[in-house]
Amino acid sequence: MSDLPFTARPYHRRWLLDQAQGLLTFFGPQCIDAGGGFHVLDDAGHPLPAAPQELFYTCRMIHCHAAGHLMGHPGAMRMVDHGMRALLDRHLDPAEGGFFWSVTGDGPVRAEKLAYGHAFVLLAAASAQDAGHPDAAQLHDLVWQVLLDRFWDNTAGALREEFTRDWHPLSEYRGQNANMHGAEALMAAYESFGDPRALSMAERIADLIINRHARSADWVVLEHFDAQWTPDRAYAGDPMFRPAGTTPGHALEWARLLVQLWHLGGKRHDWMPDAATQLFRAAVTHGWDPQAGGFYYTLHFDNRADQDLRLWWPACEGAAAAAVLQATSGDPEIEEWYRRIWATLTHDFIDPAGGWWPVARNGGKAADSPFVGKPDIYHALQACLIPLVSPQAGLMAQLRRDPGIVSA
Repeated sequence: MSDLPFTARPYHRRWLLDQAQGLLTFFGPQCIDAGGGFHVLDDAGHPLPAAPQELFYTCRMIHCHAAGHLMGHPGAMRMVDHGMRALLDRHLDPAEGGFFWSVTGDGPVRAEKLAYGHAFVLLAAASAQDAGHPDAAQLHDLVWQVLLDRFWDNTAGALREEFTRDWHPLSEYRGQNANMHGAEALMAAYESFGDPRALSMAERIADLIINRHARSADWVVLEHFDAQWTPDRAYAGDPMFRPAGTTPGHALEWARLLVQLWHLGGKRHDWMPDAATQLFRAAVTHGWDPQAGGFYYTLHFDNRADQDLRLWWPACEGAAAAAVLQATSGDPEIEEWYRRIWATLTHDFIDPAGGWWPVARNGGKAADSPFVGKPDIYHALQACLIPLVSPQAGLMAQLRRDPGIVSA
């Protein structure tokens, strides 16, 4: 294997940019719902029949098109503005505060307030700020106060999970997924708005979820907890949103987030780089399908495959994590994983006609899928762009400072 990593090769960097451009084009104006928010697209890129707009999807579109705007993708700011209007005019609860999980033009469909959704509102606010949107600070202030007043548990150092519309707890459940995306958003908010509380909160979440719980479980990310943050290994919720067992893709996601967090914190937390490597190695050892390639969606606690469905997003997170760790350590084994994961993404997930399939396809043959159409730009776009920037800061902060950083 050549010593020069793929991410240092101009051809590979151009190829990643071409993939990013294709995603921004596919998830472009055809996604706009004239009534507000964004349509999910079918396999051919046509809007699916009208459905309730989900909070996280709107926020992810804002985040990705804000990146597109900073890179110079024409029309991307129009997409950001459309998403911001949906958040402030439709998802925002003017009576009780916070943001509804799903809405139509007639009002909320699911009015509960979820930490997962509010984490993405914070990410959208930070990304809109980086892109120069005039309403970014307003959105930030609205969601930041709710996070502090309602979701943040200062004793635990983590986010509470879910509330009714009028802020009564829905359950005693606590989840790592909402907190992982909370840490992601808090880092972005720290870089965009400069509040040191956001960085401290992200560090506390990482310490609880990874330094305490994942470390004690041989670097397996435990997903489900009770209100005292005791692991609940018997939990079996929604098979897609809160699946039983463990999820290798989340270990990969945490691996790259920890490296960013380590740098943002001035390298004060010595445990973070090693933990990132340990998480990555555990995920590729137990989660990779050695026959077909790609990552199993979930594992049993003995590391056997549970849901052996091969989804796009764990492979996207694997590629991004491998790029970050290779840039940090120069480890040739991790470089080999980077190449292997992208080979699988190219063969099984990237549709040459546009967009990425959510479930692996070989030779164009559709697999059984719990998804309809092509529902995501967020994981795929970040997989293309994160390898092009430094692991020392967030993608958006680097694009804001130097849009040319992603060039070949």
